[in-house]
Amino acid sequence: MSAHCCGHDHHDHDHEAGDDPVYRRVLIVALVVNFVMFGIEILSSRAAQSDALLADSIDFLGDGANYAVSLWVLGAALALRAKASLLKAASMAGFGIWVLGSTAVHALSGTVPEAPTMGIVGALALLANLGVAVLLYRFREGDSNRQSVWLCTRNDAIGNLAVLAAAAGVLGTGHGWPDALVAAGMGLLALNSAYQVSRQAFGEIRTATANGD
Repeated sequence: MSAHCCGHDHHDHDHEAGDDPVYRRVLIVALVVNFVMFGIEILSSRAAQSDALLADSIDFLGDGANYAVSLWVLGAALALRAKASLLKAASMAGFGIWVLGSTAVHALSGTVPEAPTMGIVGALALLANLGVAVLLYRFREGDSNRQSVWLCTRNDAIGNLAVLAAAAGVLGTGHGWPDALVAAGMGLLALNSAYQVSRQAFGEIRTATANGD
């Protein structure tokens, strides 16, 4: 998907990332959903002692900030949108590193999370993200800002499925390693997404500079 996005030229980027009122409304809905789910998951992760839920809650927070930045630069010049994408990529990378470190600490402590809470909250989060993904699907291609928004939404849905798998694993084994494994995978996914967004954003900055924008 990232390779396809990178295939658009400078004019396509400007056209697709214009101040589309429909896209703006979708971003507002996505922002609200993500901040609400962050609140639900951060409280649930503490109650269930789940690294996977904690990772997913921080991901919701980061995505809410991502949508807010995208709203701010909607319709701006290519160079400004690309620089905003670099900030979002840095937040993705920071999230990934933080999750990996936190997971290592909790894995060593041998904490066993509460599988039922993980399953219920994970299912709720999955429904929320699928709804956002349906709204954003038509806007999945374009500049690095649109790419980063879609990647965040995709990552969320994958993360929710992984949380449900972790809950089943914890319930079946009675151990915390499925939770830690899923949290680590979500951290690595965030680092990969940060790389994809950064690569396209740097290309867009070079294009904007070459065109004198």
